[in-house]
Amino acid sequence: MNSASILSDFRSLLIDWYRIHQRDLPWRHTTDPYPIWLSEIILQQTRIEQGLSYYHRFVSTFPTVNALADAPLTEVLKCWQGLGYYSRARNLHETAKQIAHDRGGVFPSTYEELLTLKGVGAYTAAAIASFAYGHIHAVVDGNVYRVLARVFLIDTPIHGTAGKKQFAELADALIDPSCPDTYNQAIMDFGATQCRPGQPDCTHCPLSEICLAFKNDCVDKLPVRRTEAPKRERFFNYFVCQKGAMVWLRERLTNDVWRHLWEFPLVETAENLTLESLLEQPEARALLGESPLVHVPVQLKHVLSHQIIHARFIPVDVSADVIIGYTAFSPEQLSDLPVSRLIDRYLEQ
Repeated sequence: MNSASILSDFRSLLIDWYRIHQRDLPWRHTTDPYPIWLSEIILQQTRIEQGLSYYHRFVSTFPTVNALADAPLTEVLKCWQGLGYYSRARNLHETAKQIAHDRGGVFPSTYEELLTLKGVGAYTAAAIASFAYGHIHAVVDGNVYRVLARVFLIDTPIHGTAGKKQFAELADALIDPSCPDTYNQAIMDFGATQCRPGQPDCTHCPLSEICLAFKNDCVDKLPVRRTEAPKRERFFNYFVCQKGAMVWLRERLTNDVWRHLWEFPLVETAENLTLESLLEQPEARALLGESPLVHVPVQLKHVLSHQIIHARFIPVDVSADVIIGYTAFSPEQLSDLPVSRLIDRYLEQ
């Protein structure tokens, strides 16, 4: 079988599979770029099962790009809370303002213009361009990498420059110019539900006859990824300062994780100190004063993409009415603040 025949068979088999097995998703019933853009940003690092509720929350809270642009950042972050990667929510807000204020609420209609939007890379631009406007631009995400690496037996690491170029060129060669939107949706769905990570059900796969990884018994070895660096470990000590029902927090403004989210008074240490040693730290003494009434801490571990946070939440009764740099909130007010998933987990307890 020659290469042209394989490409043709791959495309037709994939689209035939999709017409039977496609998932019914709300953003597939529109060519409006706004909900398509929302769905792509939300789903970049999230499974559809989780992302659907966030998508519905965003389109109901911010039904238009102008509504999203006019909303306070705090409200946008609260709507995003729990998804992680909060820089994407900030970029979402900035891009909405860019479209609303600089473009009269009209989305760019070309791939090249879409790339100028903050937070929109090659994959997202290709998705919007094909789904909203029918342009011939192939999407390449984790699902696509997996399908192409297995079917065409590509062992080039997917994160390197050579790999990205090789997969992008192959994806462009495969896309069906007569229905680029259907093809892109098909390969994404196929990777998500059929050609899954680990050991997929290859014996019932419509592409098994042409899949080179299946023929060579190496499906579980592909795609090849680079070895990840060890995660950075950090030690966060949160003092949950309370007076009656009031609790103190501040907005996190450092150029670090969870920017613009709210947090309890924090003392970060280089290692996991005993509670006694922690309370002797100058930062803790300046915050709490002498002889604070400290209650039993709660330990939580939170894993992010590049770091592991070992958190200790320490309830403290305070007598002061003011803690410099922090604002006191009632429980009702606290529920409206955007906080990290880590702090949300503590509050759930």
